[in-house]
Amino acid sequence: MSLVNPASAVPALQSRGMAYTCLALSMTLTGSYVALSKPLAAALPVFLLAWMRFGIAALAMLPWLKRGPAEAPMTGKIKQLVFLESFFGNFLFTLCMVTGVSMTSAVSAGVIMATIPAVVALMSWVLLRERISLRIWAAIGCGALGIALLALSRSEHAGHAMATPGNGSPARNEMLGNLLVLGSVFCEAIYAVLGKKLTGSLAPKRISAVINLWGLALMTPMGFYLALSFDFAAVPLGIWPLLVFYGLAASMWTVWLWMTGLRTVPAAQAGVFMVLLPVSAALVGVLVLGESFSGTQLLAFAIAMAGVVLATLPERRQR
Repeated sequence: MSLVNPASAVPALQSRGMAYTCLALSMTLTGSYVALSKPLAAALPVFLLAWMRFGIAALAMLPWLKRGPAEAPMTGKIKQLVFLESFFGNFLFTLCMVTGVSMTSAVSAGVIMATIPAVVALMSWVLLRERISLRIWAAIGCGALGIALLALSRSEHAGHAMATPGNGSPARNEMLGNLLVLGSVFCEAIYAVLGKKLTGSLAPKRISAVINLWGLALMTPMGFYLALSFDFAAVPLGIWPLLVFYGLAASMWTVWLWMTGLRTVPAAQAGVFMVLLPVSAALVGVLVLGESFSGTQLLAFAIAMAGVVLATLPERRQR
């Protein structure tokens, strides 16, 4: 039997609510830039696009690199975790996601990315030894049901498309694109689990700035090589403000919001918020990119949101 002081419980709930808000905003922004990366990938080579993204964010986050007065110097293990966080969460995720979305639809990418919460929960259970409650598993189940409904609606649409003569090559390209998006799912799950370890040692802003620098370093060889021969004058003017938003959202805002939320919320529970990534990606695909939207997809999103509500309900405490 545990005694809970109501006065101390209120700030804790407020802190938890703020963490939930940060996690939700992070994944909503991530989904928006996942969808908007489709026109960017059509205008710029993937490596050049990624290199410019990290460069824009590096300039914006220069003040974030300074170590705080209460922050200990990075140990060798922390430096290794920071590199792995950037390698999987920035480098590989960007390559798989941008290339995959360019070969498939934003809605299809959203379907596959809805598996992220389940993958994060399993990795948290195996690597972090986190206890996952039945309510969190139920929330993950809601996400899985939403995935099944989205996949059903997409398979029906794909069936009509493949029935058209001469559509074999686009179908193969879409399959490869879906596999690359699936690879980005595992990269994002590793990013979430490693991020939980890092938040115990580094401030969220410094984590964001350092892993972005690693991403810039990893992308520089190919990005600089492509920039030497690329015709920047041929890029439509509307792409440049979209690129700036992509750079700031992908490397700065979303990472800081996610790391801030992870300081309070367990990785498995935070992973449930990743269902907002495919939801926002699909909505941007429909509202901005003009992709189709059905009643089945609307039902799937409603079920996915029910999972988020399940994951964020306050736990009952015994007196």
